[in-house]
Amino acid sequence: MAIIGIVAISQDFAIGRGGKLPWYYPADLKHFKKTTIGNAVVMGRATWEELGKPLPDRLNITLSRTTARQSPSSVLHLSSKEQVIELARYLDGDMFIIGGAKTFAEFADEIEKWVVTQILENHPDADTFMPTDFLADFVEETSTQIDENLTVRTLRRKSK
Repeated sequence: MAIIGIVAISQDFAIGRGGKLPWYYPADLKHFKKTTIGNAVVMGRATWEELGKPLPDRLNITLSRTTARQSPSSVLHLSSKEQVIELARYLDGDMFIIGGAKTFAEFADEIEKWVVTQILENHPDADTFMPTDFLADFVEETSTQIDENLTVRTLRRKSK
């Protein structure tokens, strides 16, 4: 079991615009599904509301300190990072932190590995960005081009 961050990011570190992805790449969506299926996905309230329904074949976990909105019983609502980490100890698979920016920031010290789809373009109209140094403590393990403008990098936290 590992806690893994998974994100698609443009060259200017954009990850969102108006609560949605600022791009549409079927190859990235297919990669995301293939990578996370059979595992747990953790998301903040806004990301959950944007999705609107559970991701199939995954344990869907929302993290929110406010009362959860009505959602299917297949979605687990937790109110703290500590609850998520405790649950991770009992899972057979990995736990993927899928966003948004606040959830990524909250788990920054817990993420052992990143799966980053790098999009070879800028999005100056985006309104949500990753910190430019979010991979500072990580070393690249693999890099694979999955589409003309998309490269997936897998990075693991450096040993301390």
